[in-house]
Amino acid sequence: MVLQSITVRLPDLLYRRVEHRAQRMRRSIEEELVDVVSAALPTTDDLSPDIAGDLAQMVFMTDAELWQAAQTELPLQDSAKMQALMFKRQREGLTTAEEREAKRLAHRADRTMLVRSRAAGLLQDRGHDISSLRPAKATG
Repeated sequence: MVLQSITVRLPDLLYRRVEHRAQRMRRSIEEELVDVVSAALPTTDDLSPDIAGDLAQMVFMTDAELWQAAQTELPLQDSAKMQALMFKRQREGLTTAEEREAKRLAHRADRTMLVRSRAAGLLQDRGHDISSLRPAKATG
């Protein structure tokens, strides 16, 4: 991996926040800045453009918005429909319309899981205790 050197001028308050976080994580300030930039620009090459865009924009969300996103759950109706379609696919196959519906539901489930995960990670990076977040479950 080729490394590039840059000089970044940070306001004193922001520098102190990075310095404090680096100390807390037992890393150098440089390592911490690389981690912060990496987290702000996640690799999204394998994601659909809409999900990648949503995840990239989450760094601009408030803590309250992130808490809400971290608790988002797939509706029970969607989860049940997706499961029924998976079973039908295994038993007898799906019609073209059912296949489209299965893909739509899988996309929605993937987005929900990734948004929850990204929100939790950002909250943790901001110093919040995320232990109260429970695993995702379908809701009705």
